Amino acid sequence: MGLGLGFGLLLIWFATSDEADATTGSGRRLDDRASRLLRSAGVTSVSSTALLLLCALSGFMAGLAVFVISATAPVALAFACIGAYAPVAALRGRARRRRRELADVWPEAVDNLASAVRAGLSLAEGLAQLGERGPVPLRAAFRRFGDSLDALKVTLADPVGDRVIEALRVAREVGGGDLGRLLRSLSSFLRDDARTRGELEARQAWVVNGARLAVASPWLVLLMLSFQHEVIVRYASTGGVLVLMIGAGLCVTAYRLMVGIGRLPEPERVLE
Repeated sequence: MGLGLGFGLLLIWFATSDEADATTGSGRRLDDRASRLLRSAGVTSVSSTALLLLCALSGFMAGLAVFVISATAPVALAFACIGAYAPVAALRGRARRRRRELADVWPEAVDNLASAVRAGLSLAEGLAQLGERGPVPLRAAFRRFGDSLDALKVTLADPVGDRVIEALRVAREVGGGDLGRLLRSLSSFLRDDARTRGELEARQAWVVNGARLAVASPWLVLLMLSFQHEVIVRYASTGGVLVLMIGAGLCVTAYRLMVGIGRLPEPERVLE
């Protein structure tokens, strides 16, 4: 419990400190990473500080609950770490689902924009209409962006969206009669890219799911053992702590290795 409280206080200090010295550099990097994760997941109502506090609270509650059940501090600390990571894992899963959803609807949005340009509207008017009649997942972002493509990029926080927006920026600056053909070519490229990536993700999903099941199984068994006091108390010894540390290290290493082999590379925001 003391370690969990100290960890939580450390996160609070990292999140709220605004000093520009070297000692707070890691805190600012942590805050930046939390902000990027929230934006990529489409969560705009939660600040990075609130996320860090939620992680600390989740870890503390998980550790406290397991400690009440097992009365074994090392086991409680292990589950406190799992609980602290749970909100981050949920956000990463939501960010992956959002990227797939946006990748599926971007071709439709570009088709609507090409139709608007072909009907005689300007590029700015076509973009404004996407906020009313575009794909549902993109409407809110286009309603908020106004005339700023940079603001739209920040709101969407999507690698495919970055490419589309930069293409629109070039089209707006160059202009000419090739705008409609450029938009149709972009729509075709995005549709083919989304189809290919979807097929590959469907084929390798069993590898990722198998890795998650393999990592979760021993910890579920350990949680069940927490209800047997005469068994779980053995983990309070030096040997038990060593077993927990080795097991945690092997689980993390094996999971990252399996996911790294089986998962497709996540698209990066190179045009951010």
